[in-house]
Amino acid sequence: MADKASPPVVRIMDYGKYKYEAAQKVKESRRNAAHVSVKEMKYRPKIGEADFETKTKKVAKFLGEGHKVKITIMFRGRETQHPELGRKILDEVAEAVEEVGKVETYPRLDGRNMTMVLGPDRKSGSKKRSRSDEGTARPPAPAPQADSAPAATPPAPESPPASTDTTPTAAEQQQ
Repeated sequence: MADKASPPVVRIMDYGKYKYEAAQKVKESRRNAAHVSVKEMKYRPKIGEADFETKTKKVAKFLGEGHKVKITIMFRGRETQHPELGRKILDEVAEAVEEVGKVETYPRLDGRNMTMVLGPDRKSGSKKRSRSDEGTARPPAPAPQADSAPAATPPAPESPPASTDTTPTAAEQQQ
């Protein structure tokens, strides 16, 4: 409606069609929005080496897929008296996955749990792909030359022709 015009101009429209188009725009904007889910991995302070490696590989996989990962250390009993053990494990996890993720929320103690949130590192996605391709990729082919003529090689120094004569030359006789 152009209410400032004289006389005022109004467009007559179908309200049902208007509502439908507005709903379609909202649906499209939701479809284009980035969906980031949060995965959670739980550790214990007395976790074994193999279990630690397995869980940490899974964390790296989640980060590589673009998910955030909440890492929880669960303390039980007297373990709550030693939060430094949990902090040490969280630091080791963060160090192990630093190529694919970065710390978003630093470790903090919430009751009997210590939590930390890791987020995917957007810059490392291309690095990760290039590293995985390194073993299978062939070395790049040499770049073609601008002119089609082959590159000139410098002439080899001329050597005297080999003779079958065994008589000494004048220079050899003087010595």
